[in-house]
Amino acid sequence: MPQYELESVVFHKDVLAYVDLGEGPPVILVHGLLGSHKSWGPQIDMLAEKYRVVAPDLFGHGDSDKPRGDYSLSSHAATVRDLMECLKIASAPLVGHSLGGGIVMQMAYLFPERVERLCLVSSGGLGPEVSTYLKAATLPGSELVLPILASGWVRRNTESALRHLGRLGLPVQPSPSAVETWRSLGTVADKATREAFLASVRAVVGPRGQTVSAKQHFPRFETLPAMLVWGGKDTMIPAHHTENVRQEVPNSRIEIFPDAGHFPHLDEPYRFCRVLEQFLRAGTEDASKG
Repeated sequence: MPQYELESVVFHKDVLAYVDLGEGPPVILVHGLLGSHKSWGPQIDMLAEKYRVVAPDLFGHGDSDKPRGDYSLSSHAATVRDLMECLKIASAPLVGHSLGGGIVMQMAYLFPERVERLCLVSSGGLGPEVSTYLKAATLPGSELVLPILASGWVRRNTESALRHLGRLGLPVQPSPSAVETWRSLGTVADKATREAFLASVRAVVGPRGQTVSAKQHFPRFETLPAMLVWGGKDTMIPAHHTENVRQEVPNSRIEIFPDAGHFPHLDEPYRFCRVLEQFLRAGTEDASKG
C-alpha cells in the first residue's frame, strides 16, 4: 500500500492535490484522462527511493477541485508550471501518460526552461487514431450516457457477470490496464468529474480522432532528451504512433512492452521503473560529464 499522504495548494481559489515524496533529483509525473496520482500505481514509491517524486492530481481529476473553465493542454501545463514554482523546482524531467503526455509536450513548448527531459507514456498528440470510447465522448448526448455506464447498477452487474464467467472456468482475469480503466470510468458518476472529463477530452479529441498534434514540437526533441514507452496491446492509443516520432527524430529512445496495454507502468511496473531510471540516470551522467 502507498506510504504517502496528499498535500495541497490553492491556485486561483481552487485546491490542487499532489504527492511530494522522497529526496533527491525531482521528477514530475503527470497522469492522463480520468486519472490521478493513483494511476501511477507503485511507481511513486519505487521512484521515491532515489528521487523526489511530485505527482499532481490535475484540476478536474482525483482529489483536486473541479472548477468550470479551461481544460486545454495549455491550462493544464500552466498548472504544472505553477506547482513547480510553488515547490521551488526550477526544472525537472517530466513523465506524462496519455493526456499527460500532451501536457508535458505543451510544457516543453510554453516553458522550455522547466523541462530537462521528456518521457512520454502511451501519449496523446502523436497521431489521429484513438479509441472509439474517447471519440464517442465528444458526441452530443455523451453527458447523458456516461452516468449510465458509470452507475452502480451497471458496474455491479458487469462485475457479477465476470465473476460468474470465472467460476465457469473461462479466462477473465483482467490486466492491470483493464482494472485501472474500469476504475477510472467509475469516477464519471460524479457530475463535476464528468464535466471536467468531457471538457478535457473535447479539447484534444473530435469524432474523427485526436485534433491536437505535437508534430510541431518534434524539432524540439533534437536537443531535448526524449523517451517513448508504449504497450504493444494498447487499445486506447496505438503503439505505432511511436513511428511518427522515430521518423522525425531518429535519436529518440523508444521502448515497446509487447504484452502491455494502455498503462505499461502498471502492467509491467518493475520493467517500467528500470527503463525510466536508466533514462533519468543518463541525464545525471550527461550533466556530470559536462
